[in-house]
Amino acid sequence: MSLDLQERQKTATIDTERLCLRPLRAEDAEAITGVLSDFSVTRMLSRPPYPFTLDDAEDWLEANADSSDRAWSFAITQPADRVLIGLVSIELRQGGYHLGYWLNRYYWGRGFMSEAASALVARFFAEKGAVTLNSGAMAENAGSLKVQQRLGFQVTGLREIYAASRGAMVQEVTTALTPDYFRPYHFG
Repeated sequence: MSLDLQERQKTATIDTERLCLRPLRAEDAEAITGVLSDFSVTRMLSRPPYPFTLDDAEDWLEANADSSDRAWSFAITQPADRVLIGLVSIELRQGGYHLGYWLNRYYWGRGFMSEAASALVARFFAEKGAVTLNSGAMAENAGSLKVQQRLGFQVTGLREIYAASRGAMVQEVTTALTPDYFRPYHFG
């Protein structure tokens, strides 16, 4: 491996106190399928279908690899094994940047998503500067809204969106964050 490639891979990862955020790989398809096959995870997301299949994961990874925003999609892993336990990403959608994330149910309630999202948002703002970062969560998803609140996101509204996993419209609380209001999260 060339030194240039090693350096790019090193800067592509983000290490936190307890996590390593790394670029997605084709071999993550099985882990993604495993997590998104759990309806308790998928029901809180608007875009993935349910049931979620290996073909869905492979198609999504292929589309993500072709995206110009792939630098902002990370597998959430623990340093010991680097196996995907969740995903955090920022993508350009509808003319603005949007933070999205999900986590294996086994890891809920431990601050992992706050830690991962904080690390990605910090890198994003360091590179992009004074931009607005949008996000949101289904109105019933108190855990996800708490992650956003911890980081300084402000509620901007309420809207109906289609949730493919449920095949129905749901209420989404929309949020936004600028660098001035960002509060980095530190575990412990």
